[in-house]
Amino acid sequence: MGQILSLPINLVSHTTTFYRGFSYYLFGRGRTEPYQTQDKATSFLPIHPTDSPATILFKQHARIHLFSLASNFYLYNRPFYRKDTYREDLVDNLRNVAIPGTGVPLHWMAASRWVALPYLLSVYPTVSFVAACHYALTSGWKSKVSFGKRLTDEYARRLLAPDDWFSYWRLNCNVVALHSLFNYKETKDEYAMENKWTFLREGMERGVPVSPILKMPALVVKHKNEEGGMGIFFYKNATEGGDWVLQERIENSEWVTSLLPSNAPLSTFRVITCSKAYTMATGPSEPLPPREKCVKALSCVFRAGRKGAATDHDAILFDVDVNTGLIQRGTVNANWYKLGASAVASCPWRSRASQDYQTHPDGDGIAVSGNYVPDIQGMLQLVEQAHYDMCPNVPFAGWDVVLSADENVPVCLLEVNLSCNFFRGSFDIKYYLDFIDSAFEKLQAQRLAMDGIH
Repeated sequence: MGQILSLPINLVSHTTTFYRGFSYYLFGRGRTEPYQTQDKATSFLPIHPTDSPATILFKQHARIHLFSLASNFYLYNRPFYRKDTYREDLVDNLRNVAIPGTGVPLHWMAASRWVALPYLLSVYPTVSFVAACHYALTSGWKSKVSFGKRLTDEYARRLLAPDDWFSYWRLNCNVVALHSLFNYKETKDEYAMENKWTFLREGMERGVPVSPILKMPALVVKHKNEEGGMGIFFYKNATEGGDWVLQERIENSEWVTSLLPSNAPLSTFRVITCSKAYTMATGPSEPLPPREKCVKALSCVFRAGRKGAATDHDAILFDVDVNTGLIQRGTVNANWYKLGASAVASCPWRSRASQDYQTHPDGDGIAVSGNYVPDIQGMLQLVEQAHYDMCPNVPFAGWDVVLSADENVPVCLLEVNLSCNFFRGSFDIKYYLDFIDSAFEKLQAQRLAMDGIH
């Protein structure tokens, strides 16, 4: 009976915490006062002596999550480093993303603050509750944890401290958006690295091993049967001021090829790095700290391309242990990209157990999990050095790393993404949250100074 009575009480308590925290950071004291990091939190979700390490971590995650949600409304119509406004970037990037099982693209929610606010206040808690019910009903047949506790714990996680790949992507973008807004004048050249040509040009000049380019003025492509001036295309090389980066096709290394089915695309490793250079700096002219003290590789994912796919955007995502290079389980996030009414009935809410891959599903028993990435530490040091050399003050960077068949460039970087996601890779959550805590503390100080509050 006690568990039955406590269930609605706990649900109401978590919901109240969400509304209280969101309003605190949107228009309460959290909006006009310095950001309180984990060790300074006294106003919202303070730490108590009886809190367990898991509870302390949960509170830190919840504060970060709610602060970032509220700050989206501050950013909304302000400039973003790759768009005129943050709103434009949200709409562009969410047009093909939907909460699994709904089929409704999320860009409609970002199209207006007057849509986004009711969504966060009503739809988001509702979806979190439905997801928690689904989890409690489908995970408990062999669980020793009661249905009520599974339900309330999952509801709190989904609402206050979500740990899905999309939420981490949104959080990374939020940190970068705030940083670029307040520091763009000083870091404009660093944010320009997301432009593919700028990245390749600057990489070559700075000795970073980037993918090779063809040094020719232009390229002419003709259809073999078209006549009368049709079927002919001219591509002016970016080296000559054109819009096209001309490159030979890069082939997977022999080792990578052994993990893939036939006719698979170039399959890269997505490595996420973070840099403390911004949070460690005490002044604009201060020299950078040593790389080892400020740049760290957080995660690595092997994107094993599907048979017949053009790129590894269609891939099985295999998590890689950054300490050992061991390739672990593989999964997908395709259920987040199912749009339309048919997704309501056909799209799984969560990745199915059958999508926990040890082998490549398009091959005949090709074992992927259990293999070790050759010289994983060399790969991670390469991207850490690239972050330090090319965009040291940008908080996050996502690198597409190639192990190629070209002996001249056995390891190279295709591009960098500065509003990056982990592709469901694992990482040190405590280090990550502490990093964002420190960033939000400094970013909030800049925001208050810009707004003339402090």
